[in-house]
Amino acid sequence: MPQARGLYLRVGALVLAGLALGVGFILFLTADRLGGDSRQFETYIRESVQGLEVGAAVRYRGVSIGRISEVGLVSAEYRRPEGDPFGAAFQLVYVRFAVDNARIGETPNVEEAVKLGLRVRIAAQGITGVNYLELDFVDPTRFPPRAVPWEPRFPYVPAIPSTVAQVQGAAEQLLQKLQAVDLPALLDNVIGLVGDLRGQVKEGDLAVTLREAADLMRTLRAAATQADVPGMVAELQGTAADARRLLASREVTQALANAAAATADLRGVTARLPASMNSLDASLRSARSATTDIQAELAPILRDLRAAVANLRDTTEQLRRYPSQAIFGAPPPAPMEPRR
Repeated sequence: MPQARGLYLRVGALVLAGLALGVGFILFLTADRLGGDSRQFETYIRESVQGLEVGAAVRYRGVSIGRISEVGLVSAEYRRPEGDPFGAAFQLVYVRFAVDNARIGETPNVEEAVKLGLRVRIAAQGITGVNYLELDFVDPTRFPPRAVPWEPRFPYVPAIPSTVAQVQGAAEQLLQKLQAVDLPALLDNVIGLVGDLRGQVKEGDLAVTLREAADLMRTLRAAATQADVPGMVAELQGTAADARRLLASREVTQALANAAAATADLRGVTARLPASMNSLDASLRSARSATTDIQAELAPILRDLRAAVANLRDTTEQLRRYPSQAIFGAPPPAPMEPRR
């Protein structure tokens, strides 16, 4: 009888421990929803949601703000309209999650946040294989929201492919491009190019160029060996010293000073040149105006002089033809012819 009582005591203790663990697990899963006011959202994901379970965290840039409440297939949650073909929208997976309003503070409404680029994606938590939902703002033109042919039961936040899905998609596109490439022809071209290069290196123009370059290098090395490099360096140093002494001599200094003075005088003359040009321009305008006035005054005088010369010419011609008229007066009248 004492043994049966001890067995019952151990079984009861085990049951109580199991109940305590179950309650603790439930409290752990519902801690975010029982702690304060929360709001439900949903999203639709095209890729696999392996590792994303109910109770997984919802984070915004690494900060936990909620938990996943439901995961399922869209085809089981929303009915397809009659006669509507089974489109790609009904092949998605819906994920509903609760966000604690106390943890996100004051934010714009969902529609405005979606316009600003709020999106959801699956993120991996280390190498454990456990995934969670990550909220973040991205470029809305690069990831436009997906339109769905049903009315969501909760506010809808569009989803974007995860980093793994993007890498996988890029790899698939690369493989498709590689499959479209004619690899045998490409290999044949590479082999032909290598053969041409080998021929050029052995007997072609490239080989000739390499031999000439080698001969030139040998000639330069021999010239450098035979040249008196220390003597050349000493001559260069002597030339540099002579040039330094020449620059420090009084004649060069005086010449540089004279050149500087001449440059200053030239600068002054150049500065006065615009004023001189303006004075010369004014003088030319005055001379042009005086010439115009003289021409206006001489024009009537020249006309009168031309008329006087013409009269004098007529008078001279008259004196030449009838000199007596100038001395005795008018000529006698012409005799009249007798009548017949």
